[in-house]
Amino acid sequence: MITFFFALLLIVVLLIGWALTLFGMPGNWLMALATAVYAYLMPAESAAAIGWKVVVVLIILAAMGEIIELLAGSMGAARAGGSKRGAVLALLGSITGGIVGIFIGMPIPLVGPIFAALLFAAGGAMTGAIIGEIWAGRRLDASWQIGKAAFVGRLVGTLGKILIAAVMLALVVASLLL
Repeated sequence: MITFFFALLLIVVLLIGWALTLFGMPGNWLMALATAVYAYLMPAESAAAIGWKVVVVLIILAAMGEIIELLAGSMGAARAGGSKRGAVLALLGSITGGIVGIFIGMPIPLVGPIFAALLFAAGGAMTGAIIGEIWAGRRLDASWQIGKAAFVGRLVGTLGKILIAAVMLALVVASLLL
């Protein structure tokens, strides 16, 4: 009975981690850490034990999610022909925008911070790319096209991280059940 309780508690923590990912926070790392603690504390002979191989896969997936999320906006700008300066400022703008968005969206319970963080992170990537391209000497219309690519790239990157978090959750649940 206690094994079931701890397995259920792990799933709740993983769901919280997945939700934090929606907010642009490091929920994937919380998921990996919670699973590592669970694997360490749960005896290997337990029916609900999770092996260390699963923990290693979760750590790899969490790292992939971070890389995808952070680089997608700058890669979108680079693919559209943007400069390195535009790509770097897209990355910085994305991080700044995501943080600002969380606070701006707070007045709307639950969904406000999620959508604001996503949109402000994408908007920050776009703004950073546009500023970087203008700074590099490009015209506004060319900078705008690169900024739009950074916006879309950031949204795709965030979606990728959220999907990776879902895979992490499914992997742990499958490990608990098998």
